[in-house]
Amino acid sequence: MKSPTPTTLLNALVVAVIAFGSSVATAYQPVGTLLSATGLTDPIRQPIANGSIDDFQDGTDAASNAQAQGNVSELKQMVQARKLTELRVTYNGNYGAALFFYPQEMVYYVALFQDKNFWRVVKSQDDARAETAYAQFARKSYALAEGEIRRTQLQAQKALLERVIAVSNDRAQRLTADLSIARVQENEVSQRQQQMQVESAALLNEKSVAERKLLMLQRQVQQLQDQSEAGLVQ
Repeated sequence: MKSPTPTTLLNALVVAVIAFGSSVATAYQPVGTLLSATGLTDPIRQPIANGSIDDFQDGTDAASNAQAQGNVSELKQMVQARKLTELRVTYNGNYGAALFFYPQEMVYYVALFQDKNFWRVVKSQDDARAETAYAQFARKSYALAEGEIRRTQLQAQKALLERVIAVSNDRAQRLTADLSIARVQENEVSQRQQQMQVESAALLNEKSVAERKLLMLQRQVQQLQDQSEAGLVQ
């Protein structure tokens, strides 16, 4: 069997490159929502996590901190250059995971982020490994967001209780004010009733005295009239 000539190998390589370039051009798509909303003009900063993040294992050794930072910087530059296609994204509170694709080199970038700041980045040309990394990062974002979500719920419940307490306190103050007014009014009415009773008793006594005086005057008048009529008769 004859070995392929250098010319034949060169022609085959040219055909493969042309075919690969055509498939890449077909695969390229505009960037997705996360790429347009990451706010990557700001410096990348390490997030304040509710818990620690274990290094993502690539089946061999974990990526070093320097390599991780290198991947983060590289992904940032790729996003700023708008060279990536967003394939998947997951949000859990302020945390999330994203899967990006660089079609020109058939490279996948898997990112874990907080507040749209990339935190951990895995780079791979293996789509299965990229999908696995994305699934793991999505689960990590879910776990990290649990405390944040719970805190948000507790804050809402606390705010609601404070509003209910404020309404109840206002109503209690209103009722207290009404009861205070009612007590003052009741005391005034009671004092007025007592005064009326005293005045009524005094008037009743004065009325009795006046009636007795009138009766005596009527008798005196009658006697005088009787005497006057008796003198006329004589």
